[in-house]
Amino acid sequence: MAEQESIAIIGAGVIGSAIACALSREGRRVVLIDRAPPGEGGASFGNAGHIATELVEPLPSPGLLFGFWRQLIAFGGVLDIPLRRFPQLAPWAMRFARAAFRRSENTRHLAPFVRPAVPALVEMLSSIGRPDLIRQHGHFEMWLGGDAAGRARQQALAMETLEVPTQPAPGDLVESVRRAANADTGAGLHFPQCAHVVDPLEVVRAFAGAAGAQGGTFLRREVRSLQPVNGGVQILTDGETLVASSAIVCAGAWSAPLLATFGLKAPIEAARGYHVQMPGAKAHADAPILYADANVLVTPMTGRVRATSFMEFAGTDAVPDPAKPAWLRDTLRGLGYPCDDQPPSWVGPRPVLPDYLPAMGRVASAPNVLYAFGHQHIGLTLSAVTARAMADLVAGRTPAVPIGAFDLRRFD
Repeated sequence: MAEQESIAIIGAGVIGSAIACALSREGRRVVLIDRAPPGEGGASFGNAGHIATELVEPLPSPGLLFGFWRQLIAFGGVLDIPLRRFPQLAPWAMRFARAAFRRSENTRHLAPFVRPAVPALVEMLSSIGRPDLIRQHGHFEMWLGGDAAGRARQQALAMETLEVPTQPAPGDLVESVRRAANADTGAGLHFPQCAHVVDPLEVVRAFAGAAGAQGGTFLRREVRSLQPVNGGVQILTDGETLVASSAIVCAGAWSAPLLATFGLKAPIEAARGYHVQMPGAKAHADAPILYADANVLVTPMTGRVRATSFMEFAGTDAVPDPAKPAWLRDTLRGLGYPCDDQPPSWVGPRPVLPDYLPAMGRVASAPNVLYAFGHQHIGLTLSAVTARAMADLVAGRTPAVPIGAFDLRRFD
């Protein structure tokens, strides 16, 4: 089956579907390919829904490098690194350590990409008739117990340094959260420039549907490999072989093998996250609340409240750990949420590169092969900005926000 003059997009998560939408709006013929329906096969399905424009700094830092052990599950944290994976993780961890000492430089690359995320996503959803999917109510961070006010002040100062605006959370909201958790003290910050979506899966479906309305197609196949052929790209799947004029790899945590053919190294890991949902539950605010001390984010969504946590480096195909949703349920009950013992739960792989910058660019040895993946915890946040940049790259335009630092050749 030949699909010349088409662009094959490998991966129908939020990044791939947003790119398909953006390219279709420019009149390009796209074929979106995934082993699962749009939004259902990876991290996009269980997304926290938070448009996190405050996360302008990549995660690796000297402080985390030397104090990460405090975040380990063994010490009451939400970081899980199974012992069996230490040998496999060692090269990735060494790159993470090197990136920790380049945090300022990497922030200069990431921050301009993150800051315009809310208006870009608002514009994109509005352009396809789905502005109802996003709420521009900011988000809240809360601290409970002890010197909660001091911890809030410290975070406000850190955000001020990064030029991320905050303001004190409303007193009645802080009091409501404090009472629900039966805490003796409480404090909170409001981040007014953030936002959230009411259904992450519907966002992906909206992007993919908009591409389809412009003539794009969706093919449910597992892509096995890519090869350059006669000025195009041959795409070997589990069912057939396709030929497209160009291909964009957006397969999240499964992207690396597809680019290895072209000599590109993509040292990607899956930082798996878990969520539980509380159908019919009432949120404290129509905005996400991060319980900073517990590392739990609670987001109001259509018909339910979703709570997310954990960074589990168990591998993409590891069996889910039932202790983690159980911990989330217990924590939520302690925070005053009506969480029973069997709410719907999920686990999925966030694709992370060791410097916590995304991978975006063009394969030097095969210019009609491009890639966009590795958006770590902020794939939804960066979906529209990424789609714009990739549409520019396909068209031969210079992206409005520089993406040169995201080229995978940085790992050579």
